[in-house]
Amino acid sequence: MKKADDKPQLGAQTQQLNNEEQHRAAANTAKQISMASVSSKPRSQEYVATVLGPSWSFENVTVECDGAPGNPQHQPEKAEHYRRSNMEVEQQALYARWLEVAIQLATIAVEEEEEEEDQAELQRRRIRRRRVQRRKAIWCRQWLARRPLYGQYEQLLQELNREDPNGYKNFLRMNADLFGEIVERISPRIKKKDTNYRQALEPGLKLAVTLRHLATGASYADLMYSFRVAKSTMCVFIPEVLEAIIQEYAEEVLPPGITSEQWRQIADDFETKWNFPHACGAIDGKHVRIKSPKDSGSLFHNYKGFFSMILLAVVDANYKFIWISVGANGSASDAQLFNNCELKNLLEQDNLGLPPPNPLPGDDENTPYFLIGDDAFPLRSWMMKPYSRRQLTEEERIFNYRLSRARRVVENAFGILAMKFQCMLGCLKQCPDTVDSITLACVTLHTLLRIRYPGVLGNVVDHEDESNQL
Repeated sequence: MKKADDKPQLGAQTQQLNNEEQHRAAANTAKQISMASVSSKPRSQEYVATVLGPSWSFENVTVECDGAPGNPQHQPEKAEHYRRSNMEVEQQALYARWLEVAIQLATIAVEEEEEEEDQAELQRRRIRRRRVQRRKAIWCRQWLARRPLYGQYEQLLQELNREDPNGYKNFLRMNADLFGEIVERISPRIKKKDTNYRQALEPGLKLAVTLRHLATGASYADLMYSFRVAKSTMCVFIPEVLEAIIQEYAEEVLPPGITSEQWRQIADDFETKWNFPHACGAIDGKHVRIKSPKDSGSLFHNYKGFFSMILLAVVDANYKFIWISVGANGSASDAQLFNNCELKNLLEQDNLGLPPPNPLPGDDENTPYFLIGDDAFPLRSWMMKPYSRRQLTEEERIFNYRLSRARRVVENAFGILAMKFQCMLGCLKQCPDTVDSITLACVTLHTLLRIRYPGVLGNVVDHEDESNQL
């Protein structure tokens, strides 16, 4: 009986030993993985010390699953059973804890690797930046430094001023006297101070480069080889010169308010030159071709099939601009721009300063003063437009002819502006803000020339002869 009872007891002991060996092997494997991870990652060592305590170390960890049953003759069977059960629970808890630590260490290892990769990429970028900076080994190219000897401003313009005044005027679109006046007036706005490293560019040189760019539409690279000024420098000072011209001549060229007498003078000029009384100006829009701005989509794409910004302007009978609005995207129409502009509000509220109504020649009824436009603009008491082209009577046809002939001054003004400053004919590749400045500066200079030299364009613009023919 005793031998028969010992067989199940020995089988249970053998199974217990096998389980203990499996737990011991698993725990040792987890320990080795964790030790390998910790030994290669400093942050992992700090993490384990934080989780398991500062006195914890892998050298002090021993996973012993002493499964020796001991001497059954000296230990009671019940005590042996409790000891083995407690040891099995401790081993399982230790094994689970080591697995948890191993997973966390693996996560930390991945994060450290990503951080190392980011640091390596940052270091590569710094090295690449240093290499780019090292390539700029020269402060200024030698041929640019020889500007006083061979530059167009220092040599060619001086020769043209002495020998060929007409050539000088064709080169800069103005004579030497007006050029000198503009230089004198805008110099305080654009002049820079000399330093110990280099001398600042002359205001006259900056103005000459800007005017040549407006006159021809030449790129900054072309102007660089002509005037021997770096194109990167042109990108900085050309917008400054444009803004200086606009601000300096704004009050003279485009005054903020026009008196009633000035409006009456404009109306008298329309009646005298174009046989259309009570017209205080012709209004229309012009598309200025530009390069598509970044991330603009179809915002600047117009119905003509290219990207543009719109110049909305009012012109008097002498091709002078008296009111302008620039900066609108090309996808908008003239009517949409007019409905959203300040000019319409002034006209509707009768705050523009137009003269009071008075009779037309040969009539006794009072007629208000008005602007003239094409079919895109609304018909109001302060806006005159042509009749519809369908089923016109003889009187309506004559009226449309007279109105169209008077309205042509705004079209002619746009043409004169573009031919004098041919940057308006091509595609402007600058950003929209710089395009606004270029357009405003061209309008300012055009109107300034018309004010200072009103008879220059007498033979190239429309006019009536003695028989009232164009």
